[in-house]
Amino acid sequence: MTSPASDPTRGTHQALPDPRNDGVLVWIDGELIPREHAKVSVFDSAFLVGDGVWEGLRLVNGRFAHLDRHLDRLFQGAAAIGLDIGKTREELHAALRETVDANGMHDGCHVRLMISRGTKKTPSQDPRLVVGGPTIVIIAEHKAADPDVTASGVRLFTSSTRRPPPDTLDPKLNCHSKLHEVVALVQALKAGADEALMLDVRGFVSTCNATNFFLVRRGAVWTSTGQYCMNGITRALVLEIARDLGLPAEERDFSLPEVYDADEAFVTGTFGGLTPVTEVDGRAIGGGAVPGPVTRRLSERYRELLAAEGANGAA
Repeated sequence: MTSPASDPTRGTHQALPDPRNDGVLVWIDGELIPREHAKVSVFDSAFLVGDGVWEGLRLVNGRFAHLDRHLDRLFQGAAAIGLDIGKTREELHAALRETVDANGMHDGCHVRLMISRGTKKTPSQDPRLVVGGPTIVIIAEHKAADPDVTASGVRLFTSSTRRPPPDTLDPKLNCHSKLHEVVALVQALKAGADEALMLDVRGFVSTCNATNFFLVRRGAVWTSTGQYCMNGITRALVLEIARDLGLPAEERDFSLPEVYDADEAFVTGTFGGLTPVTEVDGRAIGGGAVPGPVTRRLSERYRELLAAEGANGAA
């Protein structure tokens, strides 16, 4: 097993290497283009000002897991920023399907769907300068989470960069503007951790730089209120699973001292599922068992649901 100290790129998005990804075809505005030639304009809104929304999906047994939830979030985000995607849900689903079929993909794949406001005639924030419709890109890769990360967990460091309030940049938006999260992660990496834990503007624990944060105290599962964190699909599923299993599950404010005293902690995301947290700010979490008993129980049920999605969900 790889030790955390020996792997400088360790994190919840660490994937097993797969040489098939060298030759994948990328879907760009209706065309399938070899990876090495896949490009968008330097005048594209996402490149110029981070203007756009995106989704990350898993392909399980030939089906896109939790597709409706992902498309709901995508269209809600686009509506919030006044972006007309220019395609229906069915058309986007067809484009996703075309991409994975062209790449011969069936299982163990991760797909990133990105939509920007489009190409501009000159560098500017002004959306009126867009020429034509939005830019749509789909990148599908053979991508399995590294089991060593799940087996040994990740270490977090609390960044001084806060999650912004909804009236600044609503953290629930899954948008291309991620600089504050990148800055938080840079700080955590320099501190020797794997990823960053972030507080909200009031000083309560909010989320991580790319995943949602949970803790377990005395058998109860806690996560933040949701007002200052990513609107995570896996986050919502874990809350549903916990309640179905009869576990107390709360969205609430809590502080760093309550994190340090937690029995267990874990983070959630579409790619990695549930990943145990072993350490926060140099403090060991719980008794050292990875994953803890509650985290293990939730993880097992999540994997069951994922498998069921692959068997019965939307194609």
